[in-house]
Amino acid sequence: MIGLISATAAGARARERVAAAWPDRTRVYEGPVGDAIRRAFAECEQLVCFLATGAVVRLVAPLLEDKASDPGIVCVDEGARFAVSLVGGHEGGANELAQAVGELLGAQPVVTTATDAVGLPGLDTLGFPVEGDVAAVTRALLDGEPVALDPEVPWPLPPLPLSPTGQYTIRVSDRLAEPSAHEVVLRPPSLVIGVGASKGAPVDEVLENIKGALRDAGLSAQSVAELATVDAKADEPGLVEAAARLGVPLLTYSAEELAAVAVPNPSDAPLAAVGTPSVAEAAALARGGELLVPKRKSTGRPEKPGQPPLPAMATCAVVRHPSRGRLAVVGLGPGARDLLTPRAKDELRRASVLVGLDQYVDQIRGLLRPGTRILESGLGAEEERARTAVAEARLGHAVALIGSGDAGVYAMASPALAEASDDIDVVGVPGVTAALAAGAILGAPLGHDHVSISLSDLHTPWEIIERRVRAAAEADIVVTFYNPRSRGRDWQLPKALALLAAHRKPTTPVGVVRNASRPDESSRLTTLAELDPATVDMMTVVTVGNTATREIAGRMVTPRGYRWQEEPQ
Repeated sequence: MIGLISATAAGARARERVAAAWPDRTRVYEGPVGDAIRRAFAECEQLVCFLATGAVVRLVAPLLEDKASDPGIVCVDEGARFAVSLVGGHEGGANELAQAVGELLGAQPVVTTATDAVGLPGLDTLGFPVEGDVAAVTRALLDGEPVALDPEVPWPLPPLPLSPTGQYTIRVSDRLAEPSAHEVVLRPPSLVIGVGASKGAPVDEVLENIKGALRDAGLSAQSVAELATVDAKADEPGLVEAAARLGVPLLTYSAEELAAVAVPNPSDAPLAAVGTPSVAEAAALARGGELLVPKRKSTGRPEKPGQPPLPAMATCAVVRHPSRGRLAVVGLGPGARDLLTPRAKDELRRASVLVGLDQYVDQIRGLLRPGTRILESGLGAEEERARTAVAEARLGHAVALIGSGDAGVYAMASPALAEASDDIDVVGVPGVTAALAAGAILGAPLGHDHVSISLSDLHTPWEIIERRVRAAAEADIVVTFYNPRSRGRDWQLPKALALLAAHRKPTTPVGVVRNASRPDESSRLTTLAELDPATVDMMTVVTVGNTATREIAGRMVTPRGYRWQEEPQ
């Protein structure tokens, strides 16, 4: 919950805007400011104070205890010009909150955390448990001192300016070992624990068995990603509570799925009970990996002191799940920075490897974090870029493959996904297409059914392109032509226009937009009869209306077909 506190009418107006935008996330605290801050500090994970930073500093100073538990605090000035991350930038999420409040109010977010100020991800914000001398290693990164990476367990990381060797080290490990001096250990979620249990197995017995298995194998409990079992045990209280105490999900598989997993220690007992010869080992290995701890039985507890122990009621097995590289296919939009989506920006900053066309890399180079490895190439190397991106992801990296517009529309998603198999994670990030950007400039030409057709026959034979244009013409669909004309292809656009003209009036509106959303953007509205193909090039999008499209007040509009829009007969 986010506590909202204000003292003046201007502050209250900004406060109400935030409360209205986030009704389920915020709580307004009324009354004297000091009392309101104290109550919000005790009850909320974050605070937004519409007060001077000096006043908030004095009020919260006596309340601060530990940065790991204190709420994140953001200050917004009276004029709602700035949203200042004051306390808990990383642990309390104040840096992100300042960004979000700034976007909501049109205020400038102010973040002074050292790593954020220079574009470095904080080592304590990577999503992994972290141990060791975080401050010293972070300071070394900020000062440009050599920091080495020791990936005992390869895992996708965001970009960091690392060196082959150095006095400081970032170790990625699920092994139970104390960090050495000048070292940070990141604990990746690499361990899967398969668990089995008899009906009524006590949670303490389940947990003791798990912790004993990890301890004896020298593995860190902080790297446990999930517990896994057979679906017949999905509601077994001891397993459900064990997962809750470890803070991980409990995944389940059907008996048929587990019976198909090869295990070293099958047994007749689970086969008779739940229909699979293995629960713990099979559940741990269900998604592959390395078996680190074979099936291990718990130590049964005596019913009463002095009595012999009861039979074991729980089993577990530990598997190191292989890391999976991550490929984000990112659409950059038509070119304008403000049409690049926040999700695309996040993926660009998350990727340790960026793959893209050189001119697209130049568009977003300033958004990349220090340490990002850039693999760029020129026009005509689309398939090579796709193969490179997939290969880097298969090596365990976090990769962003960029394309203009939407990466799935005449761009990089298709060749990349044709190369990718299920051994990597793939994320698609949509972008604003050239057709949409051009449509917004022209008016509303895409208000009804529409189609996009590329006139480039580099990858598609002209016979197929012509058949598609003819079909769109006969179906009376608005058509947007991509790649309409180049120096070496000057006849395709006139041919396509002639096919449309056989089914549409010469006065049909046609919109021509060049470099949509870029500084040298230009646009004009003409007709099917008057369009001169010689004025069109590869940077242009041509949108041809259907029989209902009209020019209204200088704008190109295709009505949606409501009855009240029909012209009188």
